[in-house]
Amino acid sequence: MIRGIYTGASGMIAQQARIDTISNNLANVDKTAYKKDITVFKAFPDMVLRRINDDGVGIVPAGSYDTMPFVGKLGTGVEVNEVYTEFEQGSLQSTENPFDLALEGKGFFSVATERGERYTRDGGFTINKEGILVTKNGNPVLGENGQIKVQANNFMINEKGEILVNSALSLDPRNVVGMTQNNWEEPVVIDKLKIVDFENIREIKKEGDSLYRETELSGPAISTAEPKVIQGFLEKSNVNAVREMVDMIEVQRSYEANQKTILTHSDTLGRLINEVGR
Repeated sequence: MIRGIYTGASGMIAQQARIDTISNNLANVDKTAYKKDITVFKAFPDMVLRRINDDGVGIVPAGSYDTMPFVGKLGTGVEVNEVYTEFEQGSLQSTENPFDLALEGKGFFSVATERGERYTRDGGFTINKEGILVTKNGNPVLGENGQIKVQANNFMINEKGEILVNSALSLDPRNVVGMTQNNWEEPVVIDKLKIVDFENIREIKKEGDSLYRETELSGPAISTAEPKVIQGFLEKSNVNAVREMVDMIEVQRSYEANQKTILTHSDTLGRLINEVGR
């Protein structure tokens, strides 16, 4: 009976962890390139039930047998196994801003931070006073040759992540407003975005501000083959608000069911002590 109280309590704790994850997903539904988290549970070891009145060992000419027949298994509760991130592709939204970049398929942009190199799917970039391409938080975006320095209206990034400038008009970038790569006279590749992936992507960890870091289990960042970069677009989050709301209702019902289980066991235990005991 007391075991049932602990089993119900473990279910409530597990559902609380799940509701926290769902709430965080809903809070970030409009965040650029946000990837939703999913809570995974695992059951405590099941207990084997046998008939306690039939104990001992039976002896027969051919040997012996157990006189405690197997009845079945008894669940003893549940706990949170892990919270992992689902890296499903989010839909792309056009912004017509040349500093906005989206990745289609696998891969992460590399950025430099005070804590070292970090990785992001959020391609909402800009340039600082020094003309360096940076994230919204001011972290420099990395190319294969280091930090990327460009001029407004005088750079273009193709699907391979190559950064092109029009050298013929680079001295006066005001003259290239409205131009496209097709009518550039002398496009020159000055660098290529450093886009990486991981052998075990499930094990990378979120750090906040749309940044991820590698771990021992994820392995080091490795170059990804021919990523597709789309300029003038941003990747939206992969959170389905309707699905999350349905899951939230399901969690609430499950939490209430575990709560009623505890109350029922507590009431039965009280009757056992106060009535049967007398």
